Amino acid sequence: MKQVYLETILLIERLHRRFLDVVKSELDRLKIEDINNVQTLILYNIGQDQLTVGELTNRGYYLGTNVSYNVKHLVANGYLLQEKAPHDKRSTRVRLSEKGAELVHKMEALIEGNVAELDKRSPGLTFLNEANKAMHQLERFWTDYMSRLY
Repeated sequence: MKQVYLETILLIERLHRRFLDVVKSELDRLKIEDINNVQTLILYNIGQDQLTVGELTNRGYYLGTNVSYNVKHLVANGYLLQEKAPHDKRSTRVRLSEKGAELVHKMEALIEGNVAELDKRSPGLTFLNEANKAMHQLERFWTDYMSRLY
């Protein structure tokens, strides 16, 4: 059982890295060189929302320092617009620029293509539903475990 547990943890990490490779290959195919795969996923997670860096950190499960660095890069390269929050001048909110929205649209097409391809394969997308249920249960287990510690 221990081996299954450890394999699951390693597989989750490997799958995430592999998806980052997929995003990177799509950026290369599109000849987009001023953004990396992680920054692209940050844009995708922002979507139509307007968020603070803290909200983005909580939503995307990124490390705070990395988000701040990446947001600066995304603003500098024209993918994000940054504005002072109206209720708190110390806080800034970010939202997609037109350039950022165009890239998110291209990533949406990539994801839709992946879904269509997976759906053609056996057992189709049903196995993802089962995998997602298992991942949610594992997340709840770890959350409960951490709450018992504090």
